Amino acid sequence: MPSPNAPLTRLEPERRRTWLFGPGADATAHEAMRSSGAQVLIQDLEDFTPPARRPAARALAAVLHSQWRAAGALVAVRINTLEAEGYTDLLALMPAAPDIIAYPKAQTAQDIQALDAAISQLEQQLDIAPGTTEILPVCETALGVVNVMAMAAASPRVRCALLGAEDLAADLCAERSPEALELDYARRRFVLECRAAGIEPVDAPYTFSDAAGAAQEARYARRLGYRCKSLVRPDHTAALLAALVPDANELAAARQLIAAFEAARARGEDRALFNGQWVEVPTYLNAKRLLAHA
Repeated sequence: MPSPNAPLTRLEPERRRTWLFGPGADATAHEAMRSSGAQVLIQDLEDFTPPARRPAARALAAVLHSQWRAAGALVAVRINTLEAEGYTDLLALMPAAPDIIAYPKAQTAQDIQALDAAISQLEQQLDIAPGTTEILPVCETALGVVNVMAMAAASPRVRCALLGAEDLAADLCAERSPEALELDYARRRFVLECRAAGIEPVDAPYTFSDAAGAAQEARYARRLGYRCKSLVRPDHTAALLAALVPDANELAAARQLIAAFEAARARGEDRALFNGQWVEVPTYLNAKRLLAHA
């Protein structure tokens, strides 16, 4: 886990597969989050915290973040927009040196540049190493999804971006469903745009109660190229991690594929036939990547 005063290092998606949102001022929820095993814990001062409870949430940050770090988690805070209470949130929260500031309804490069400038000023004032605080655009509008590449280019602090669910469906005038057909195009486009921008996409949360449905959605997202997923229920964490991490059979198959390809190349052949599939260099490299991130 990076120290608050250490420079940003190479992104390790396997250390941030699960991003758990929780209320800003609910101590019972905070303990459930801490013990959930989720790798990134997000104190949400926006939708998860009524305005009247936000001062209490801000006051909890220093102790709460210390407890979460002690549990081995990365600490994130979703602030309000800068046009609302975002600056107030930052003034209260930056002394606790959160690893990541999540920005709601992020839509434009200008949003990210303004947030970058505010964070930079506070890092200097608080003697936090410059550039160490990440920005996570939460893309939960149509405009935010189509502008994710511009937002990624707006600041080197942007290393990941997160796809919204409920707000995005509402913005699309779509009917929300456990099958998430209404989010399918956005989910596919988002992973493509994030990969093109060189940042890590974080899949939308499954906002229904059943863990089996959450795991099924995570497996589908993984097939599309997602390695990280957000969630809103601590009790879904184990199911999501199991779905996002290759199991023993997948790892064994990857090792066998690699061995078959390397043996074929050693014989001077350009590809290998493995379980009915012609394995070429991209498939071979993908299998090696799977092992590296397991």
